[in-house]
Amino acid sequence: MRSRTLSLVSLLLIAAVLLAACGGAAEPAAAPAPAATEAPAEAAATAAPAEAAPAAGGKTTLGLWTHSAGNENEMNVITQMVDSFNAMQDQYAVSIEAFPQASYNDSVAAASVAGSLPCIIDLDQPTVPNFAWSGYVQELPISEEMLAKISTGGVGMYQDKVYSLGQFDVALVNYARKSVLEKHGIRIPTLDEPWTLDEFNTILQTLKDSGEFDYVIDVNAAWTGEWWSYAYSPLLQSFGGDLIDRASFTSAEGVLNGEEALAWGEWFQNLFAEGYANPQPADDQCFYQGNCALWYTGSWSANDVVKDLGDDALFLPTVDFGNGPTIGGGSWQWGISANCEDPDGAWQFIEYVMQPENVALMSEKTGLVPTTAEGAALTENYKEGGPYRVFYEMANRFTKMRPATPGYLRLSSEFEQAGLKIRDGGNVQDALDDAVDAIDQDIADNNNYGF
Repeated sequence: MRSRTLSLVSLLLIAAVLLAACGGAAEPAAAPAPAATEAPAEAAATAAPAEAAPAAGGKTTLGLWTHSAGNENEMNVITQMVDSFNAMQDQYAVSIEAFPQASYNDSVAAASVAGSLPCIIDLDQPTVPNFAWSGYVQELPISEEMLAKISTGGVGMYQDKVYSLGQFDVALVNYARKSVLEKHGIRIPTLDEPWTLDEFNTILQTLKDSGEFDYVIDVNAAWTGEWWSYAYSPLLQSFGGDLIDRASFTSAEGVLNGEEALAWGEWFQNLFAEGYANPQPADDQCFYQGNCALWYTGSWSANDVVKDLGDDALFLPTVDFGNGPTIGGGSWQWGISANCEDPDGAWQFIEYVMQPENVALMSEKTGLVPTTAEGAALTENYKEGGPYRVFYEMANRFTKMRPATPGYLRLSSEFEQAGLKIRDGGNVQDALDDAVDAIDQDIADNNNYGF
């Protein structure tokens, strides 16, 4: 094993480059949890338990870290939940330490290696497997009954064990104007009958030939970091490819560079080569300005789209490229550090925030997709018949989680690099092969990440 210093440096570097496609922001923002590049068994074995300090009134204080200092809505909900939990508790009192999103990564990374994390931490779901593999978080004592009530995107897992739970998620969507589709005789797709690949290709050409738009669709191609895996790997998966062979999690060969992945890459490259999408948009205003007919992005923009378009706004499912419509899932979630001295108290808090009333509260205040049916039923937007119910349905029907491997951050980074080469006209097969080589080498260097 390399020195602890090198492990910390690597962990900080990875944390610095990952961008999370998470809720609570106008668009994917820098907010990931960090990940180690090797399993720090020594640190996990020797880490001192997080001290549970006495609080006023004889209660035991449990520390909580969150990235939400710069997000007023999320922070207000977290504070309200903590205050309510503390008021009803005779034994425990949770104490919040909130970090600006930009500095949260470094703080958690350093504390992870030092074994000084508080009991309760929030984690970006795709990084949870790395924390579990690294020995920095512990398995949650969740019952099968409770687990069955939480959507796929609300659970962070590694090797069939649950390590984190989240109150909210987001969904990928195609925004459109009803008036535009009707004018050009384009069928409005449904969850049961989304657009097919051939149908979508015809739609792209029809809208381009109309001459009414600068570009047919905005896919946010200038965004960087985790947006690429979060937004574009679901398209790859709908074609039949993937970021890694999920049967073994030990190679990307054949799934990221096979026939299906090549078909995705050629189609994706064609979006830009044929002028359907702008490879380097200056901002995300093309759809609002009427210069783009469609917009592929997240449900976090729904409020702005409705405010701008009113009843003309359409929330459409993603395209079925041959293997069903697919969207990404997983956002910020709550976990318990491995060195927590009182995990029972920390679990009581997580159970509390996952109650339907608190899931609904987070959704109502932030607009994010609730991760339980009981929570959704208590909201105006996501209950049956609510204006945003479609996002809840999409998240539950179409989500394919990002691969639950400690090596995910490398997968994501290499997929982004391949995608950028493809977007900019590079050889598709070479770009995918290079990504596979780098991913497989990383897996081998890390002893298959425990698989």
